[in-house]
Amino acid sequence: MFDSLIILSGILIIAILFTLFRVGTLVNVVRNRDKKPVTGSNKVNATLLALFVIGGLALFFYYSSAYYDEYTLPLASEHGIHTDRLFWWTMGVTVAAFVITHIVLIAFAYKYRYAETQKATFFPDNTKLEVIWTIIPAIVLATLIFSGLATWTDITGPAPDDAEVIEVYGFQFGWKSRYPGNDGELGGFDFRKIDAVNDMGIDFSDEAALDDFVPIEMHVPKGKAVELKIRAKDVIHSVFIPHFRAQMNAVPGMPTRFWFTATKTTEEMRAELDNPEFNYELVCNKICGKAHFAMRYVIVVDEPEDYEKWKAEQTAWLKNNPDYLSKLPSELKELAMLKSGISE
Repeated sequence: MFDSLIILSGILIIAILFTLFRVGTLVNVVRNRDKKPVTGSNKVNATLLALFVIGGLALFFYYSSAYYDEYTLPLASEHGIHTDRLFWWTMGVTVAAFVITHIVLIAFAYKYRYAETQKATFFPDNTKLEVIWTIIPAIVLATLIFSGLATWTDITGPAPDDAEVIEVYGFQFGWKSRYPGNDGELGGFDFRKIDAVNDMGIDFSDEAALDDFVPIEMHVPKGKAVELKIRAKDVIHSVFIPHFRAQMNAVPGMPTRFWFTATKTTEEMRAELDNPEFNYELVCNKICGKAHFAMRYVIVVDEPEDYEKWKAEQTAWLKNNPDYLSKLPSELKELAMLKSGISE
């Protein structure tokens, strides 16, 4: 009870002091004593603002040029050329607008700083200015948007007929990929088939799935279109492959897709960067949970002949999990053993 009285007393004292301050301010306004004389600090502050903005712009351009190679990853896909071009067009427009508006800002702040002999001019509107700053940004933004839409439509549109089809599956907290086997057709899936062994929910009632394989890392061929069919098990993840300038959300219950063509093998990129440890990576850039940091998946870009050799060395998922045959319909077991390479 005593503590409550102390808190209440403190609140009342603060309220009284605030009220006295407001009364004093209003009295000074009535007596015309609220105006403070203009001192030299007004000019000093205007000068400091100008120096701050100019210094900030100088540091911005210095950092952007000095560390360009550190924040710009090398490009390794065909459509990435268009993506990068669009990015730098957008960057150029926004930086130009940023610099011009801030130069005008500090110029006006310095020139029209408060002075007793200077009075602001008021005008309610200026039709010409409003038309200019509406039409010009509208044209620039429309150009950027439609350019981006063209690139987006391309990579999300139908992939070439000979494209390699790979399924990408995101879950907390990792990635898996699934490839079609010798039949060249990726099998279906069903979330109701997910269990402790078949965590991708591969639907083995679909004959095309019987020879599908799930490798420990993703391989793609150089110079050939690759279509990624994307799913998520639990929450929204994001398939982000920065060197390919590719990104697409993985959404539970809503399969997504895009396609790309890699232009540099892993070995070529290692030589270019002089880094024998380099690997392309698929990462998740959604905050998908406490172990989000673990969602990194190695992608290896091979020469076409090396890619085909790697595929030939892979074994079907069913062959690696032969006990799962017991869950297949009896009429499919013999075909499953044949297609997956399981011996009697």
